[in-house]
Amino acid sequence: MFKLMKYLKPYGLSIAAVVILLFVQANFDLALPDYMSRIVNYGIQQGGIDSPLPKILGETTLSQMRFFLNEEESALIAKLYHPVTAEAVTSVPLKKDSLSSDGQKLYALGPLTKEEQGQLERIMARALSAATMMQKMPAGMKAQGQAPADKGPALQQLSKALDALGEKALEQMAIARIHQEYEQLGVNLEQLQMSYIVRYGIIMILMTLGSMLSVILVGFLASKTAAGAAKQLRHDVFSKVINFTNAEFDTFSTASLITRTTNDITQMQMVTFMSLRMLLFAPIMGGGGVIRALGKAPSMAWIIGLAVLVLIGGIALVFSIALPRFQLMQKLVDRLNLVARENLSGLMVVRAFNRESFEEERFIRANRDLTDVSLFVNRVMVIMMPFMMILMNVLSIGIIWVGSHRVAQATMQVGDMMAFMQYAMQIVMSFMMLSMMFIMLPRAAISANRIAEVLAAKETIKDPQNPMPYKPKAKERGTVEFRDVCFRYPKADTDVLCHISFTAPAGKTTGIIGPTGAGKSTLINLIPRFYDVTAGSILIDGIDIRTMTQKDLRNLIGYVPQRSLLFSGTIEENLRFADEGASREGLLEALKVAQADFVLENPEGLSAPVSQGGANFSGGQKQRLAIARALVKNCPIYLFDDSFSALDYRTDARLRKALAERTGTSTRIIVAQRVATIMHADHIIVLDEGKIVGQGTHQELLETCSAYREIVESQFKGEKIA
Repeated sequence: MFKLMKYLKPYGLSIAAVVILLFVQANFDLALPDYMSRIVNYGIQQGGIDSPLPKILGETTLSQMRFFLNEEESALIAKLYHPVTAEAVTSVPLKKDSLSSDGQKLYALGPLTKEEQGQLERIMARALSAATMMQKMPAGMKAQGQAPADKGPALQQLSKALDALGEKALEQMAIARIHQEYEQLGVNLEQLQMSYIVRYGIIMILMTLGSMLSVILVGFLASKTAAGAAKQLRHDVFSKVINFTNAEFDTFSTASLITRTTNDITQMQMVTFMSLRMLLFAPIMGGGGVIRALGKAPSMAWIIGLAVLVLIGGIALVFSIALPRFQLMQKLVDRLNLVARENLSGLMVVRAFNRESFEEERFIRANRDLTDVSLFVNRVMVIMMPFMMILMNVLSIGIIWVGSHRVAQATMQVGDMMAFMQYAMQIVMSFMMLSMMFIMLPRAAISANRIAEVLAAKETIKDPQNPMPYKPKAKERGTVEFRDVCFRYPKADTDVLCHISFTAPAGKTTGIIGPTGAGKSTLINLIPRFYDVTAGSILIDGIDIRTMTQKDLRNLIGYVPQRSLLFSGTIEENLRFADEGASREGLLEALKVAQADFVLENPEGLSAPVSQGGANFSGGQKQRLAIARALVKNCPIYLFDDSFSALDYRTDARLRKALAERTGTSTRIIVAQRVATIMHADHIIVLDEGKIVGQGTHQELLETCSAYREIVESQFKGEKIA
């Protein structure tokens, strides 16, 4: 899978932007539970007071606090709290009938540095809590008038009680005293509470919008990156496949190549998108959730740890079961494509032999195998969701159970417990996202390996590093010479062509004939280098074809394959496949030579549509169109691989006559099964079991080659052989 990472390099900036946006989104999402906790703890429970630092204080409370402060602390409070009038108070909303107008002096908190704020919070939390507890003590136990340096037994007892409470309890007690103080001073508590809730509510809405915007941008960039990488990957795979020789096609089946180019690359595109969206986001979210949760309640971290261990165990079990099936699924997809492709391409044969039920059973069997494996994998995957829901519900119950005891002990607030629960859910969801990716990644890795196999396939036929330019010495171009050529297919044990030597002169027609399986098509496929010779050499105008580039070589050749293949589009588009710059007159002339009168007589003419594979034409019509396409190229060498087999004798004769006139200076090599097609050739080669058993003209071979004579007699029974 890492072999294909290079396709993401052009999108480095997009990936970097995705990572940054994911951090932004994670910070927004992780901040929301904290702000929710603030609204619950301070906005709802504590009336909008979120700090043990009162914004204003009355003279009475300030006097009471001094009993619990040392000189340094008293000096700090005197420095930071300044006397003000009720009209000058802006930090908190006062009612119009404020009690401060009864002559009680007000003190307002001035601006603080960060260091002063932390120091003052500790001092005020302890002093306000002490004042509150002192109020609740019986009158006889109050230590009035005693200096801090000379604490009485009551103050010593009070100091020990404060030490035992802890910071959280002191803070809550101090805030409760501030609430009481604000009420006495005529602060509008409802407005204070509402303004606090609204302020943090607006912050939460803005953070949600920011998170949503980040999600949209991440989705856009991830989609662009995944689609762009998949586009380039498809292009490279197609470019690789289109340059495959027949040897490579023997390694990869057509159905498998189609699956790799479509299904496997789609898998890679989906996983790339999901990885950018989830695989990067989950660790950020999970790590941030752990840090935030520990900040809220470190003593409850064991609950999350236990849940994560159970989750990892469940994922590992599912992973071990599902992975082998994912590997099998891709092979079954290949098999299904193969069966479907064979049925569709061979539909006429299937119907002709009444094998519909047999082929239907083949497809059902392949489809059922794939369905069974898919269902098994889906059933295993379905277990994950209820397992996750049960785990999350149990986790929620555990947090509530443990957290409620801590709330009762005043070591945790309700909002903090709720925030801890949300962080726990975020952590579990992060691991669930990772688990989904870990289950998808093996299948993607299999697809990536299959794609990499195609891209890494070594081409058996390559252009030479220093190609020789084609510069024929003679005026007549196109002489083809076989010098002691031997050939065997890859991984075969024996040669299919043995010591083939002959010359096809320029401007002449060379016919090749022989029984089925003699190696005629194999021989002609060696000339355009669809295969390379195993031994010997093939020369064009004295130049070894292996020293030329494949493009230069094939520019010299007009090729008509044994199976006439037409492309969907129009007749004109199919003819221009040989030469895009060909004139209309050249196209019409090629059709006339190929005896394709049916095109010229059609009102649509060159604009007549061609369905996929030329299915709307007969076999003979397709052969004539394929011949016309080769003639449009106007090249020095023409190869006809049994390209006249579907033509009647009269059309065959007329076509060969017109062909000789049209391509008079070109080399024509014709492979045929019918003697009539090649009997008038300038030179005839007879193949049998991969060897040349006779060469010469028709008359010469009748006298010297028994194999040729047998073929002629079998086709001209009772007729005079000319």
